[in-house]
Amino acid sequence: QVQLVESGGGLVQAGESLRLSCAVSGGTFSSYTMGWFRQAPGKEREFVAAVWIAGRTKYTGDTVKGRFTISADNAKNTVYLQMNSLKPEDTAVYYCAASFRALSGKLEDYNSWGQGTQVTVSS
Repeated sequence: QVQLVESGGGLVQAGESLRLSCAVSGGTFSSYTMGWFRQAPGKEREFVAAVWIAGRTKYTGDTVKGRFTISADNAKNTVYLQMNSLKPEDTAVYYCAASFRALSGKLEDYNSWGQGTQVTVSS
């Protein structure tokens, strides 16, 4: 059973940067597509970005394209989300997730989830 542990969230001001990390254990890292999703209060969980580890291919959601970058370190079994030029509307709980579907942005394709890490952006 794969386990995902996110870290790196916090409180920042608008325009600043944060890097989230997701440590993966209990599975074969190269067999997954790893994704980041976020959920703001009162809103549905939203796709942010994904990386297909074996194919080394990335997919970024339109709302964060140009500001957020997903990456993976195969040696450390860790996925990162570099978030630049943060805005108050980026405030949410950010979740790491694993899927066996290649480069999916669909919530229902992910069957393993981390506990989430809070990101708060003040104006």
